[in-house]
Amino acid sequence: MIKKIQLILLLYSSLIEIQAQDTTYISLEKMILQIETNYPSLHQYEQNALSWHAKATGSTAWMPPTISAGVMRFPYSFYMIREKDPANQAGIAFSIEQIIPNQSKLSAKKDYFNSLSEIEKNKRDWTKNQLRREAKILYYKRFANERKQQIISESEAVLSLLLATTQAKFSSNQSQLQTMYKARARLIELKNMQYMLSGLIAESNIGLNILMVRDVNKAFSIDTLIEPRTYQPTDDSGDISNRNDIIALSNYILSMKLEQQVMKIGTKPDFGIRAEHAQMFGMPNQWSLMGMISVPIVPWSAKWYRSESKSIGFQIRSMELEKQTMELMARRMLTEKLTMLNYETGQYENFRKDIIPAFENNLQANLLAYNQNTGDFFVLLDAWEMLLMKKIEMIDKLFNILKLEAEYEYEKEIK
Repeated sequence: MIKKIQLILLLYSSLIEIQAQDTTYISLEKMILQIETNYPSLHQYEQNALSWHAKATGSTAWMPPTISAGVMRFPYSFYMIREKDPANQAGIAFSIEQIIPNQSKLSAKKDYFNSLSEIEKNKRDWTKNQLRREAKILYYKRFANERKQQIISESEAVLSLLLATTQAKFSSNQSQLQTMYKARARLIELKNMQYMLSGLIAESNIGLNILMVRDVNKAFSIDTLIEPRTYQPTDDSGDISNRNDIIALSNYILSMKLEQQVMKIGTKPDFGIRAEHAQMFGMPNQWSLMGMISVPIVPWSAKWYRSESKSIGFQIRSMELEKQTMELMARRMLTEKLTMLNYETGQYENFRKDIIPAFENNLQANLLAYNQNTGDFFVLLDAWEMLLMKKIEMIDKLFNILKLEAEYEYEKEIK
């Protein structure tokens, strides 16, 4: 009987491997690469960055010159226009005017716009990190549910064999009828569990296909040999300086300082030049050349620059405090995830090395006793059920470890 059960388990494992080869295989690394290549919001950040870069490139441009023309000093008595008399000051004026902006203002604006472009790049990289976490959890969830399906299929085959043996004994009045009914009910429950797990696997597939920007119903197979990584408590959980959300916030602060600099430089003057020619009718032609300068230091203008600069200073201080809070929360989450990861790993290893082998031995001992007609089928069914429950519980622990790893890698932005 024991050899038959082992042969059935081997056949089921081989069948699952053959079925897995019928669809396209996608590793976790390949899936993440497809997500980072195809997901629309990542391209959105790239376009925003290019937009700010283009704006920075154009920020050093001058305003176009202004050309004007018109009549000047025309008398209401038009007959005077024909007279060559100094009193006839009518003429046609042509002028060109060019504003020459302060170069320090242009440079400050360019630096400010470039800083906004860098922020968009940081946001794109942090979004990649969020997508990696989501993809890993969905991938691990499907992996765990497929492992459960395999365990249930193997347990179903074992229970069917045990039930067939019991029915043969029942014909000889060697087994209890109520226990047979319980075993059949458990077989039906296993089919329901398979349906439930198939639904969860389909749900994970939909999520992963969406992330890869593919047809939601497209089938694929995944890695069946995922093992937990071992992150030790000695890992530097406080190092978050390279996280892109922290860097983005630092760049926000830098950007606001550059904006504040734009406000401060705004009190510097701009310059301009105006050239004019007048084609006179009754007197010699005239020309003029004028220089211009803005005076932003007057009280009614400088007050606006000073108040804006002061307001930005308060915002900078607020964002610096927000950054400190974010760093504290990130360190807390890193430490919590690493601590829970190590406790869950300890429980999983206990299941793998001690608990599951103990329940397997219990099942084999009861099976041997039952074959020798010294054991009870009810006790044997209970041993089978306990082994199944513990195997499912072990897979749940494995999923918890993989999920905690994904969250720890997210918090530390490990690619």
